[in-house]
Amino acid sequence: MTNKKEIHAANEKIRARFAAAFATMTPERAQRIREAYYKAAEGLATLSEELEMADADAGELMNGILLEEHYIARMALDKFDESDLGTFV
Repeated sequence: MTNKKEIHAANEKIRARFAAAFATMTPERAQRIREAYYKAAEGLATLSEELEMADADAGELMNGILLEEHYIARMALDKFDESDLGTFV
C-alpha cells in the first residue's frame, strides 16, 4: 500500500519535471499552455453536459446518438484528467 509520503514524493517529482520544462519556455508560451489546458478541460466538460441534456430533451427522437457522443466526450474528459500537466498548471 502506498502511503501519503510516497504519493507526495511522486507528485513533487512530477511538479519538478514540469517546472524544469516550463523554465525552458518563454513566459508567453507557458501562459498559452496554461490557458489552453483550462480551456480544453472546460470545453470538454461543457460539451459532455450539453450533449447529455440535448439527448434528454430529444428523447427517443435521436435514438440515443447524442448520449453516445456524451459518453465519448466524458471519456475524453476522464482521460484528460489523467494528465500530469493538470497537477502543475
